[in-house]
Amino acid sequence: MVKTDNNKITLNRAGRYMRQPMGYRAFYPAPLPPQPPVQLDGELQTLLSQADRALGRLDGSITTLPNPDLFVMMYVRKEAVLSSQIEGTQSSLQDLLAAEAKIFSDTTPHDVDEVINYVKAMNHGLKRLRQLPVSVRLIREIHAILLKNVRGRHAAPGELRRSQNWLGPGGCMLNEAAFVPPPPEVVPEALGQWERFLHDDDPLPVLIKIGLAHAQFETIHPFLDGNGRLGRLLITFLLTERGVLQKPVLYLSHYFKRYRQEYYDHLQNIRDTGDWESWLAFFLRGTAEVSNEAAQTVRRILLLREDHRLAITQKLGRAAGNGHRVLDRLFQRPVVTVKDIQNITGTTYVAANQLVKRFEELGILVEMTGYARNRRFLYGPYIALFLDDEEKK
Repeated sequence: MVKTDNNKITLNRAGRYMRQPMGYRAFYPAPLPPQPPVQLDGELQTLLSQADRALGRLDGSITTLPNPDLFVMMYVRKEAVLSSQIEGTQSSLQDLLAAEAKIFSDTTPHDVDEVINYVKAMNHGLKRLRQLPVSVRLIREIHAILLKNVRGRHAAPGELRRSQNWLGPGGCMLNEAAFVPPPPEVVPEALGQWERFLHDDDPLPVLIKIGLAHAQFETIHPFLDGNGRLGRLLITFLLTERGVLQKPVLYLSHYFKRYRQEYYDHLQNIRDTGDWESWLAFFLRGTAEVSNEAAQTVRRILLLREDHRLAITQKLGRAAGNGHRVLDRLFQRPVVTVKDIQNITGTTYVAANQLVKRFEELGILVEMTGYARNRRFLYGPYIALFLDDEEKK
């Protein structure tokens, strides 16, 4: 790290701080890849190998599911909840599922719409990747969905910022900030360099490239709000775009939330000292850890499905065929009404209601509203596979 005599510029391999006319220092990121190059040896090489293997196992395990697309939405919802919680939302996975089923109460967190937007943004991005690569254009589209009609809706959704933003404790002023991203006039070129890095044909391993790209995006902080959530969405998009995962089943925000302060500290350490390697080690550890957890969830899903299919076959007699159809649909849509069951089975309302009662007796469905009418039923055992210990209490 080198400082000029007038203390206006601080240089390292990640970029430089420059004193601004109002007295604060803003950070100007250097283009990727870092120079000197990332040292891919020793521990970092070992961690990269472990992360690659864990992702491969996860990707392979998904193919063992009878219909992978039926299960993907729960992984997407899990990531949406965790990434939003990092930014201070209070909504849980069950709050999200209830809101999607239009079940609201006095205890429903007001910020659940932010999580719903995250799900919409991820689904939109995954669909658009079929025609459009990860790019500035794509992230602007996603950002507009992320902030639509929620907190931050006045922060120019879908538009790169035209004013200075900063990071720090709640209520802090610009001159008290822990970090000041580049000035707004620098953002378009910085993002252009970032996009060129994504699509450059270079020998960097895919996971290293994704780790570098995520950190650089968070440093540029190109929007007035939503940068953290969008930066974590980009990890999912890049993993699927590059073919590392066939389906978006990695909720890496679980790791970032668990080690939130360490996550922020590593990102800031890049800016202050140019230490990309420590961040990448943290990123790779998280990738391996969460990949292994997600693969275990796949195995539990298979066991749960087989247990419930066996119970349906043994207990429902002639209704077993309809029972299996309903069970398969529950993995995609774990909150249902009797009317939904009627539509799935093509039976009468009375028959559908009887099937729901049998599912309750088998412990597959749980009524979640407490109402006598307009009841909603939750596939509780399946949801439990995605809950943290504190959420299960």
